[in-house]
Amino acid sequence: MGEYRLAEIEEKFADLIWEHAPISSPDLVRLCEKQLNWKKSTTYTVLKKLCKKGLFRNENATVTVRMRREEFYGLQSRRYVEDVFGGSLPHFLTAFCGGKKLSAKDAEEMKRFIDEYTEE
Repeated sequence: MGEYRLAEIEEKFADLIWEHAPISSPDLVRLCEKQLNWKKSTTYTVLKKLCKKGLFRNENATVTVRMRREEFYGLQSRRYVEDVFGGSLPHFLTAFCGGKKLSAKDAEEMKRFIDEYTEE
């Protein structure tokens, strides 16, 4: 997947698909008409774009998921850290915390995370 950013309306559309997939193309058109006030052509145009990005597949009038929501946002987050912070998770976390202290609960969760993902 080359592009990892979605416009706000693309995210809403993707969320509809993730919530209802697999879904028939005609049902998706009706859902988008109701939820997003879209015409059929808009639905198919945006669907085609997200299929090209590798998120979904539209075959035999059925839309299926190629990349789960968690996978997409995980990839998006990793690429953001790579692009903005040179791949440095500590630099990202420092910026994210913005000088605020972590709660004891957050610190404990971070310790468990570090222990679980530390290379041997």
